[in-house]
Amino acid sequence: MAQLSEYLRACRARVSAEELGLPAVGRRRVPGLRREELAALAGVSVDYIVRLEQGRVRSASPSVLLALAEALRLQPDEREYLLRLADDDAAVAGKVAQTAPKRRQVSSATRVLLDDLVNAPALLLGRRMDVLAWNKLGAALFTDFGELPSRQRNHIWLTFLDPRVRGLYADWPKVARECVAYLRMDAVRYPDDPELAQLVGELSLKDKDFGTWWSDHRVRAQRQGRKRFSHRVAGELELDFQVLDVRGGTDQSLLVYTADPGSHSAEALAFLTSWSAAQTPESRPGHSHDRESRA
Repeated sequence: MAQLSEYLRACRARVSAEELGLPAVGRRRVPGLRREELAALAGVSVDYIVRLEQGRVRSASPSVLLALAEALRLQPDEREYLLRLADDDAAVAGKVAQTAPKRRQVSSATRVLLDDLVNAPALLLGRRMDVLAWNKLGAALFTDFGELPSRQRNHIWLTFLDPRVRGLYADWPKVARECVAYLRMDAVRYPDDPELAQLVGELSLKDKDFGTWWSDHRVRAQRQGRKRFSHRVAGELELDFQVLDVRGGTDQSLLVYTADPGSHSAEALAFLTSWSAAQTPESRPGHSHDRESRA
């Protein structure tokens, strides 16, 4: 229950009594709700909160966890994370083996789809946000993934540790914190993934911001949003992104960037498309990587 306990303590520390309309009585030694306040809001005993946060509860029922989530004002992604943490703890306690597919193959249909997206940068992501395949414009926007060692073909690794990719983001701290929250969600979905643990360890050692943000226990599922880029060829771009699940139990998703029609960013993206098409012809992007991804 260690991770569940840590997460509940972190969530309690982020919520103030004032936010919930509670009287701010007395001086608080630490930020956030008192255990007594959380217990009253969730309808459980203070002793239960203490035991839960100290990892002395063998299992917590979904109804209690949902009551705590409601009291802590958790968002849907955060509620999912909380429930998954409890499920993982139950699995460990019951010694339930968790298995996952070991091979990450990219289907021919997905490769054709990537290549057909000629005017939209697109990446195929696997578990841990590994970059499994990409189209030509995706490589033009970010980097030539084909020239990278396979272990570096990871969207989060590149965002933190590759100066070229890191420098693309006009608001790097915001993007980087979101990446940490995405990885947190993957960590609870695949708790026994040694490659994910290795990635977290490497990033924690090499980037102090990653370590700080990882300790915050922020969590978020990657769905859609907007990012600002400062590109060496196309200049300033403001692009919307969408994350589309690839069905079939593959743990794969398609990350696609688009620009508002008629906008300056649309013009810049069109220029980048023309520029990438004029580069030295190579094998079709994403088709030379029939590799086994990190499982």
